Amino acid sequence: MAQSPLRHRVLGIDPGSRNTGYGVIDTDGQRSVCIASGCVRVGQHAWPDRLGLIFDQVAAVVAEHRPHEMAVEQLIFARDATAALKIGQARGAVLCAGLKGGVVVHEYSPKSVKLAVVGSGNAEKSQVQHMVRILLSLNDQPGEDEADALAIALCHAHSMGIPQRKRAAASWRDFRP
Repeated sequence: MAQSPLRHRVLGIDPGSRNTGYGVIDTDGQRSVCIASGCVRVGQHAWPDRLGLIFDQVAAVVAEHRPHEMAVEQLIFARDATAALKIGQARGAVLCAGLKGGVVVHEYSPKSVKLAVVGSGNAEKSQVQHMVRILLSLNDQPGEDEADALAIALCHAHSMGIPQRKRAAASWRDFRP
């Protein structure tokens, strides 16, 4: 495990039914360093086995890197009800793995993540990948799932110390004074 002078470790997770991205950063709320990132790929296994693999592999990341907090992307909507249900179940496996590992869990909307990392809630995936590479001083551009997970971790890092009700809203509908 890489050592970092920064004091707070955050695990970001981008849950998916086939690929679940993860990214571990150390941060002080201003500066962040990438410790590890990767993707849990569950392939063509039967659905219950996929959920077990997601749970086991996220639990292994939690055990190895011992994050203080975990940030997970929320499922806002999906055009396909079956896909939404599967992603919701994958999120459940991720949340349970974090909670079982004793990690405090936070959730962020995709728009909030893009706003925190790129400056626009409607940013494209390529823009997120580019900004994650810049913000974390990575040599190579991470894959989409890894970049999304690292962006979620960065979003949480940028929100640290800000009370929940004062965090940036993803849209005016989310705004609460």
